Amino acid sequence: MFKLQRSDRKKSNRPNGFLNTEKFISAFNAKLLHRFVFKVKEPREFVYICTKFLVDRTLRQYREAMGRCRDLFSKKMKDYGTAWRILRVPSLVDQIFIKAKRIRTIEEKGVQAVSDSIETEYIGVVNYSLMALIQLDLKESEETKVEEAIIMESFNRKAVETELLMQAKNHDYGEAWRDMKCSSLTDLILMKVLRIKQIMSNASQTLVSEGLGANFQDITNYAVFALIKIEEQKIKTPGR
Repeated sequence: MFKLQRSDRKKSNRPNGFLNTEKFISAFNAKLLHRFVFKVKEPREFVYICTKFLVDRTLRQYREAMGRCRDLFSKKMKDYGTAWRILRVPSLVDQIFIKAKRIRTIEEKGVQAVSDSIETEYIGVVNYSLMALIQLDLKESEETKVEEAIIMESFNRKAVETELLMQAKNHDYGEAWRDMKCSSLTDLILMKVLRIKQIMSNASQTLVSEGLGANFQDITNYAVFALIKIEEQKIKTPGR
């Protein structure tokens, strides 16, 4: 455990100046580390705590963002039913493309003429990507009406599978996305869309590359990362 002392030597409002692991994780902010003086007896423990914090923080933020996407998906299904089932996978890809293209246009121009926020567009990207994953499982059919419970079960299953992929890639890439701009995430989404279009033009067959499902999962995760970064920016600059 660590003894935490403010570098300005002001009296700490924490009991005995100590933090348990949970409180340390919730309070830790990498950009504020320089304000503190840490006395660490075991450096490996410090690395473990920092790593645990990053993982826990990412999972919490990821699930919060995915929860907002799920909530909107559920509400729209109550309004419109499962009419989206009529959309074939290429049509869903085009919907993702339209939303990502609008985000990029706003990023480049710096202004928008329609009130729908960029955040809303990223949520749409997440939901259309998960719809595509569901369609790949349920197969395209003229029968559009499917029980809501079945669709939500599929949505939740695809969301969990995509989260597990995120955790695996985060482990290997060390959360590199946190150092990226939202505009870069937008570009990656558009790149994945173009890859999907190429794969579909090849009868959905690939020689050495990932298939359709993996690309839709990557798009989902890029959009969720963007939602996390937008939410963090709101906290840094409240009122904007």
